[in-house]
Amino acid sequence: MKIIVGPASKELGARVAELLNVEAVSVFAKTFPDGESYIRLDGNVENDEAVIIQTTSPPQDTRLIQLALIADAAKRNNAKQITAVVPYLAYARQDKVFLKGEPVSVETVAKMLQAAGITRLITVNVHQEKALQRFPFPAKNLSAISLLAEHFKRIGLKGAFALAPDIGATYIAEQAKIILGGECGYLEKHRDRYTGQVSMKKGSFNVKGKPVIIFDDIISTGGTIIAASKILNELGASEVYAACVHPILVGEAEKHIHEAGVKEVVGTDSVPCSASKVSLAPLICAELKELQRG
Repeated sequence: MKIIVGPASKELGARVAELLNVEAVSVFAKTFPDGESYIRLDGNVENDEAVIIQTTSPPQDTRLIQLALIADAAKRNNAKQITAVVPYLAYARQDKVFLKGEPVSVETVAKMLQAAGITRLITVNVHQEKALQRFPFPAKNLSAISLLAEHFKRIGLKGAFALAPDIGATYIAEQAKIILGGECGYLEKHRDRYTGQVSMKKGSFNVKGKPVIIFDDIISTGGTIIAASKILNELGASEVYAACVHPILVGEAEKHIHEAGVKEVVGTDSVPCSASKVSLAPLICAELKELQRG
């Protein structure tokens, strides 16, 4: 097995290769003056199981094209099998037609990656796991919630209340509860499909005087976290933290989240940024070791 370190996940890819004690193949990447991407593998993958580690966080289109080009290069250099580890899977939220005239974006992405030569996909906390059913090759979803919860436990927040921002994310709070050992609950959230505006109502739980960690898969604009934080502060929470696997944090999202009363935002390196305080490397390594044994 060789790890191909994609340009969007350089530190994560190098860390995975180091932990697995396998060769890391670097990628030379540049952008032409007209905006097109150029890719070249700086290493040999002939007759090897090639594992590409490349997230597709913003700019999503560029990073998806880079991933496809890396896969094509590996295929043309006679890699035996090509696995794509894509910590943040772009377009996964459009996994069905919500409004007439829409595409199923994740299915289009899946077909593109298959055409490029990818034979297996591993991702982390995809928004809806059923989206992976759209892939024409094996696709597996891993969860990093326990890694996030362990981080908070290490910094002294054992027993904190784990909150899901809506009922659909209750399973996330329940995963965190196993590690933290406190209680968990969820808020009632409604998002307008046309405007994207979020409204929330408090659930039947008591957080007065307790530290609360809001767990979610993605924080993008921060609207959900801001609305949740305001409710939690009204309910008398002693401290409010935000944890997510994918810290997209568009524009000044992190600043606005802090202004809403959140003490700290903690994410993983699925999206490299200032909030990426937890590494996915141990989780990815464990899965790749399983593949090697299988």
